[in-house]
Amino acid sequence: MSELTRKAEKLDAGDELAAKRAEFVLDGPEGAVYLDGNSLGALPVAVPGRVADVVGRQWGEMRIRSWTESGWWTAPERIGDRIAPLVGAAAGQIVVGDSTSVNVFKALVGAVRLAQETGPGRDEILVDATTFPTDGYIAGSAARMTGCTLRPVEPSEVPGALGERTAAVLLNHVDYRTGRLHDLPSLTAAAHAAGAYAVWDLCHSAGALPVGLDAHGVDLAVGCTYKYLNGGPGSPAYLYVRADLQDRFDSPLPGWNSHAEPFGMRSDYAPAEGAVRGRVGTPDILSMLALEAALEVWDGVTVEAVRAKSLALTDFFLECVGEYVPEGRVECLTPLPHTERGSQVALRCPDAGPVMRRLIDRGVVGDFRHPDVLRFGFTPLYVGFADVERAARALAEELG
Repeated sequence: MSELTRKAEKLDAGDELAAKRAEFVLDGPEGAVYLDGNSLGALPVAVPGRVADVVGRQWGEMRIRSWTESGWWTAPERIGDRIAPLVGAAAGQIVVGDSTSVNVFKALVGAVRLAQETGPGRDEILVDATTFPTDGYIAGSAARMTGCTLRPVEPSEVPGALGERTAAVLLNHVDYRTGRLHDLPSLTAAAHAAGAYAVWDLCHSAGALPVGLDAHGVDLAVGCTYKYLNGGPGSPAYLYVRADLQDRFDSPLPGWNSHAEPFGMRSDYAPAEGAVRGRVGTPDILSMLALEAALEVWDGVTVEAVRAKSLALTDFFLECVGEYVPEGRVECLTPLPHTERGSQVALRCPDAGPVMRRLIDRGVVGDFRHPDVLRFGFTPLYVGFADVERAARALAEELG
């Protein structure tokens, strides 16, 4: 037994989150090592039974009555309140529904409208130059629709790029390719100092590390639920609108579900109060209630404990890679300082595509990002230290 294997056993023995692994559907000890939860989280064991009940009893037997008697109608806000503690938000500020892309559009256009309402000349949107492509596409469309100029900038350059024309800033909390964690508190403060509104994409941070939306005064935020929140493929995203902005939030997608009298069927639109303003159309009940069941795995878990284990897992993976992988074979793109690291490790490798395919074939599941990035995600609720050591050893064998 190698020294790192013994270290993994010791770390697993002291892992306070180890029991949570049993709450997920995973392969056995000799099965796959799943390090792609930053793309699609593993299935929580409670979800299949809950979905079966929703389909068979709530829909099959109760039918239309379930909108009220089974709580379907209030699910977007109820589940939003369940997500709220995971991103550092008080209740009543998050609504669940639609895709991340749709929510980015709502949040960004809403932010520009807030800025333009308070003063003339706010005709510029700053967007993270390294953003996930869809965020950039949406930002471009939002700029055209609101008469703004779009300026892509590196997150570190945002403070110097802000000015009197800046209406809104759209940033990713964690870079999807490299795993770099951006400084949400200081960048939000810089936007506010310039009179602009901050919109954050939390897809790669919610459920993996503390966010602190309320504590840091974030204006609007969006995130998906199928990564670290384990909501399932295509599970609905969420929209956060800070409480003191909700009465001024002007959604570019006003739908009957966000009307003050949704069943009044009025021809004129009057927005509802609170987070409900973020709703649009009929909620996707099957996916939404699967997500609600999935969020039960967070019972008794603090985000701080998850963050501590995340950093320990990524530290150990980097240690194992340094020990096992031949020198010069990979380059780490993920920052080493804890304050700059999310919950993934990205390694540059010239033949990354074929290497990842071979790793998956032997049961170590990560993913590949064009053109040369091996990406490994570490979900603290179900990934253990023995998984980490095995993954690094397999990587070394494929690169040897």
